[in-house]
Amino acid sequence: MDQTEKRQIPSLLKKILAADVYLTKTFVTTFEKYVTLKQLKTHYKALEISCHGITWIALTLASIWILNSTSLYQMQVNLLMGFFIDIFITAILKALTRRRRPAPNDDYFSIGPDKYSFPSGHASRSAFIVYFFLYLWEVPIFFVPSLIAWCTCVSLSRLLMRRHNILDICAGIGLGILEAMLVNYLYLSQDTCINLISWITNEKIDDDL
Repeated sequence: MDQTEKRQIPSLLKKILAADVYLTKTFVTTFEKYVTLKQLKTHYKALEISCHGITWIALTLASIWILNSTSLYQMQVNLLMGFFIDIFITAILKALTRRRRPAPNDDYFSIGPDKYSFPSGHASRSAFIVYFFLYLWEVPIFFVPSLIAWCTCVSLSRLLMRRHNILDICAGIGLGILEAMLVNYLYLSQDTCINLISWITNEKIDDDL
């Protein structure tokens, strides 16, 4: 691509992005003075897989057929709707912004258009999941600290693996909360979810709980 065809980035935005890169690099290098990436690589990878979109979609679909409980259909269907909304919005924003990752991603597990970093899909997904289970389908209170700790660790691991800059993570968390609010607005009723699963599976489902 010729230089004339490249996007012109406003000077203020350039300064913000440069500051973001500097702060991210400072944070990561400071952390690595005490703990090396090699020591925590397995943990980072586990966190990455635990919040991957394919992982959550597959597990949610599997739970619909394995558990086969009409009392859970509303949660499962609305959760799936949120994941698809997240994938759609994140893909569009990444295509529009085209911000490169802090370091090349040569990870064999990475799937999809993985070269762009803004916003962080893992951060948006983890924030959506936490919001969903705190406010839309409330889990028992003793699960809350674990959910928040998991979301925090996922977001931090994306920085320490050099997948994202701080601004990518913050934008992802904000996006995830907005997506959860959208799902709350669109929240499908129990009968709608039962009918939808019945239509997909071509089976009549007894909606007596």
